[in-house]
Order: sequence, then C-alpha cells, then structure tokens
Amino acid sequence: MFSFKQFSIQQDRCAMKIGTDGVLLGAWTPIENNPLSILDVGTGTGVIALMLAQRSHAEQIDALEIDEEAYEQSVDNFENSPWSDRLFCFHAGLDEFVEEPEDEYDLIVSNPPFYTDEYKSENEQRDLARFADAMPFEDLIEAADLLLSENGIFAVIIPFKEEENFLALAAAFELYPLKITRVKGTPTTEIKRSLLAFSRNESVNFPVDELIIETARHIYTPEYIALTKDFYLKL
Repeated sequence: MFSFKQFSIQQDRCAMKIGTDGVLLGAWTPIENNPLSILDVGTGTGVIALMLAQRSHAEQIDALEIDEEAYEQSVDNFENSPWSDRLFCFHAGLDEFVEEPEDEYDLIVSNPPFYTDEYKSENEQRDLARFADAMPFEDLIEAADLLLSENGIFAVIIPFKEEENFLALAAAFELYPLKITRVKGTPTTEIKRSLLAFSRNESVNFPVDELIIETARHIYTPEYIALTKDFYLKL
C-alpha cells in the first residue's frame, strides 16, 4: 500500500511500481484549459489518473491498461478512491482503443514505457511495462493527435535523450510544445527526464525550465516540494 494525502494505491500486482516519474507527471501536467475529459494511456497503478482527479474538475477520466494484472489493480484503486464515479479503466491496448474513438479528450497524459536500449529481463509483465516496443512513441503521438480536442493538452514524461526525437515526431502531427521542464536528480547530476506538454497551437515563447528534485539524500528542493506537497504525506 502506498498512501498519498487524499488516496491510497495498492501496487502488489503491477510490474511498474509508483515512482518519481509518474508522480511528477501527475503533479506537473498543465490543466489551465480546465479539462472536462482526461485520458491516461498506460495507467499502471492508476496513480496519474488519480492525481488528475484530485487536481481537476474533469467529469470523465478514462485510463487504458494492456496488462491484465495492472488493469485489475487500477480498477480496484479507482473504486477505492474518493473519485470512483469519475474514473474508468479500459483493458485494451492503444491500437485497439483508437480503432473506434468515441470521444475526444481535453487532456491526454502518458508515462510511456521507454527502456528501449536495455537488456530485457525474464519477466514478461515487467518488460511490457518498461520497453518501448509495447507502445512506440510514434503510436502514442498519432493516437494523441486523433483523440485530442481542439484546445486539448497532451503531456508526457520521457528520457531527456529522447526529447529532440519526440518533439520532431510531435511536430509532424502538428502538436507543438506548450511547456518543457527538464528534471535532474541533484544539482550536479545530468538531466534525466523531460516533462513535455503539447497543444495544437504553435507558440514561439513557450516556457522551458529545469527542476531539481533534491540537494542531498531526502533533502528536497523548494520547487519539488511545491510541486508535490498536495500529494506526498511527508512533504
């Protein structure tokens, strides 16, 4: 059990446990367009969908999960949350889901699998959650283009080394950066992650900034605390 301030997550059946990436995306994703409908692609434990339920007034929050164990667990986590009437999980892959799109979404989020160049383990469930061939970036961006409403926002967290490639792929679908935040573990480490938000409107002066998580072990920066304090119990 992983307890946040307003909800708890069971994660014993999920290959990918709650990590900083998911929490960062859930807390950072822009919601200034006041989304009424949200889609979380590859929801895992459901943590990002739950964080967005806490942060927004969205009436419809849909989540997609291809792995059966993770799907069942996310359904339980949704049902046990204060927002169970707004959260719904589909047991499907992205390709199945976009074949018959019924809805457009004002916000689409994804913490996609991205260990593209690492050796695969013997655990197929974990590999599915971690490796990009389960959901290539191109497929994710194409789906976002198909499912995003006119004034919608599409937000992801990816490895920094993939940022340039991802921006180019998004531009091909006329999805343009709205905001970029690059994440470092400490002041002296390399940039590890990119938080990217896109919209259909091209902007020249979108904000690009940097977020440092901690200055020393468990000594979190004011910026990281400000971002996550509504969720973590001990911040």
